[in-house]
Amino acid sequence: MMILRGGLSRIYLGACSMSLALDSQEPSDKKATSSVVPVDADVNAPDHTFGSRILESQADVWSHNAWDHVVPPKEHLDMVQDLLQRQSETRVSDEMARQYHEHAADYWNSFYSHHDNRFFKDRKWLSLEFPELIAATKSDAKPTTILEVGCGAGNTVFPLLSVNENPQLRLIACDYAPQAVQVVKSQPLYEKPPTGTCEAYVWDLSSGSNDTGDFDPARLPPGVAPGSVDVVVLIFVLSALHPKEWHAAAENTYQMLKPGGLVLLRDYGRHDLPQLRFKKNRLLDDNFYVRGDGTRVYFFTPEDLYSIFGAAPREAERTGRFLTRQMAVDRRLLVNRKERKQMYRVWMQAKFEKAMAS
Repeated sequence: MMILRGGLSRIYLGACSMSLALDSQEPSDKKATSSVVPVDADVNAPDHTFGSRILESQADVWSHNAWDHVVPPKEHLDMVQDLLQRQSETRVSDEMARQYHEHAADYWNSFYSHHDNRFFKDRKWLSLEFPELIAATKSDAKPTTILEVGCGAGNTVFPLLSVNENPQLRLIACDYAPQAVQVVKSQPLYEKPPTGTCEAYVWDLSSGSNDTGDFDPARLPPGVAPGSVDVVVLIFVLSALHPKEWHAAAENTYQMLKPGGLVLLRDYGRHDLPQLRFKKNRLLDDNFYVRGDGTRVYFFTPEDLYSIFGAAPREAERTGRFLTRQMAVDRRLLVNRKERKQMYRVWMQAKFEKAMAS
């Protein structure tokens, strides 16, 4: 039984418009510097270089609409624990959860059928947070293959295509929602890129979740050979997968990357505002929820990400197949001055490097 019938648009315009609208509030296009800070950094240190607006006195909180790197006070954390407890008392039933998990791609497909390319904005902040992507578009850059998983409407691919000067840049956009891939393919920039090449495929990052034998290269996207990709982009992707699918996702990522290749990741952080706004009958599992339109979302800690990629917390320390090149958090305090509300956003950002063969 599918759960896509019977007023999806009405449900979407209600509960989902809240959570996904919040999700789309990525880093501001207007920011001039990276807004993330290493998870072990002291944001109050006088020599910090992250972010541009620091709240030094609580008395100033209402003077701007947003502040960087604000750690919530104890009373907020107490409120969070109370909210999480109430959420846990009304979990999604096992039967409904099974439907959401079995038809995860269908819900995203319905989302893109409904919104085409009008919901998420192009990620103009890529040059600040992931300069590695922009470097690959320069005219003197080496041959580079960038594969974006969960490409959606192409909000990462098209900003890169629009500035690309590298004729040897190969961009591959993948999504497990066929409608998303169709949206990408329908754009003029896809059909006639100024230089370089762009391809788009329907593909599930968690392919092979139930495999028990040796890795099968057929699990990778069409035309992608093992060890052929320089950069894999995972922006708000792992959060849409079931935690049981993370191992396969990391394995597929590892297999497609060249030694020394990079994973560039950005996703939702633990206790981000949308997590706290979920009401009853939305909790699938700890920190894992279903939105009003049936799409799922998980909220990460640094420890979650280290575990998924088998990487060590300390940079350049090798304990697994990936090295941690960045583990950072982007905290934003949003202020509604009219209603006197303070809202805390949390995003995780990480960069992992596929270890060279020893």
